[in-house]
Amino acid sequence: MNLVDWVTDLMHTLGAPGAALAIALENLFPPLPSEVFLPLAGFTAAQGKMSLFDAIAWTTFGSVAGALLLYWVGASLGRERVRRIAARMPLVRVSDVDRTEAWFLRNGYRAVFFGRMIPVFRSLVSIPAGVERMRLVPFLAYTAAGSLLWNTALILAGYLLGDNWHLVEQYVGLGSKVVLGLAAVAVVVFVVTRVSKRRAGTNA
Repeated sequence: MNLVDWVTDLMHTLGAPGAALAIALENLFPPLPSEVFLPLAGFTAAQGKMSLFDAIAWTTFGSVAGALLLYWVGASLGRERVRRIAARMPLVRVSDVDRTEAWFLRNGYRAVFFGRMIPVFRSLVSIPAGVERMRLVPFLAYTAAGSLLWNTALILAGYLLGDNWHLVEQYVGLGSKVVLGLAAVAVVVFVVTRVSKRRAGTNA
């Protein structure tokens, strides 16, 4: 059974709570594609297996539940433990963590809200929020608001497209590939720059 068939059976069996479970898992494991699960939830609603309102409400609940679990992962790690881990990692400096922390403190709530609409980042943003012990109520509010917009857009697209719901994944999936590609380029540039600086320091 492939992933789409499994999620389809889950939604047909459990209805909207099944959609919530799928989205919660997608938050915990970013390679799972929300751009497939959400339009499929919309299509399932169009078939009468759940109401459109329930699909949106329950998937938003699933998004928040998954984000909250990752928030507690970050909170359990804590700032000092993350710094110690960074100090042991090759090519990573504690100052990199400090700069990331400073950026997050300046943009934390905006990052959480808009991050919910960016593939992969939508899951990862909850961890630094936990590390920084962002106030829980605003974190949940911004997570819910961003998730509601993202989930509603993709569920409505699947609902309106009907049997062609999979077209949503093609277009949104392209955006996901662009994001991942840019992230990969950023990592390569970071590594090359850091290695070049180390070699220059060694040769000096």
